[in-house]
Amino acid sequence: MPVLSRRQALGLLGGGLMLPATVTAASARGPVPRAPVDIDIRSFPINAFTPREGEKKQFGAFEFRGGLELQSDYRGFGGLSSIRTDAAGQRLTAISDQGQWLTAKIDLEGGRLAGLSQARMAAILGPNGRPLAQTGNWDTESLWIEGGTAYIGVERTHRIFRFDTFGREGVLARGTPSPVPMGSERFPGNRGIEALGILPRPSPLAGTLLAISERALNAAGDIRAFLIGPGPAREIFVRRTNDFDVTDLAFLPGGDMLLLERWFSAWRGVAFRIRRIDLATIRAGAILDGPIILSADMSSQIDNMEGIAVHRNAEGETIVTLVSDNNFSFLQRTLMLQFAYRG
Repeated sequence: MPVLSRRQALGLLGGGLMLPATVTAASARGPVPRAPVDIDIRSFPINAFTPREGEKKQFGAFEFRGGLELQSDYRGFGGLSSIRTDAAGQRLTAISDQGQWLTAKIDLEGGRLAGLSQARMAAILGPNGRPLAQTGNWDTESLWIEGGTAYIGVERTHRIFRFDTFGREGVLARGTPSPVPMGSERFPGNRGIEALGILPRPSPLAGTLLAISERALNAAGDIRAFLIGPGPAREIFVRRTNDFDVTDLAFLPGGDMLLLERWFSAWRGVAFRIRRIDLATIRAGAILDGPIILSADMSSQIDNMEGIAVHRNAEGETIVTLVSDNNFSFLQRTLMLQFAYRG
């Protein structure tokens, strides 16, 4: 049997297929505290996106603005599956697939990432105040925050939790569950809802929740998704190409959607790409597709990229933030990367 290099092993782990810790209950990674816990996060700078071309900053319409490798002694840190930044890009809210919130201040120096401070983690709570990780709903993979309400998708139990008081109570808010509308075909256990977002204006469906699965396929091989709003849910699809799976989404200031996708191979490692989806094409029954505007493999400073967020900085630039899920594995890294997008 061939011996896996660290890079090859990382690729296999990126799909969550190698270590039992990636497919067992969150309790295997340590207890999830009910009360918020202040944590320290160490940051190590990433100055070049492609180390072989250390001076290169421009990647199509994306300009690399720096990155960080993040580490913490807190046992629950890691597994970041989705991220949201505030309107000014000064704070982040993320979730881990262990059923925990992460909030932190984003520190910048000269417009580049410098670290995370005022970091805090807390259990994601269900309707009775009990941590979701203790109720079987531990595989929290998708997050959206809109107008003081937060939505979290749980992949393996196929539920979406709505936190109506998130704007007032923050991480102490309690979520109310609703089932994902799968229709007559169930989702695969580990290929459920992976991306959530509220459609923005000027879409005629503005205010509708879009929920996209990681890799629940229809008969044609397209990725299943749903538009959830007033009335029954309506099915929608994402064109799947080159074996990429959905990991998160975000919307540009003009409304178009950025779809983050991941690919992995046991022998070639991991890769990611971002597709830009025209907002006007997002409607019931549609098959969504769009141009690839950024892609990278392991020749670049990437890992298992699972979270994407968009904000405008004080200069009016569109900033795209990416984070990786290290699957709580010593072979992987928690990365945070930022780009200015001029598309």
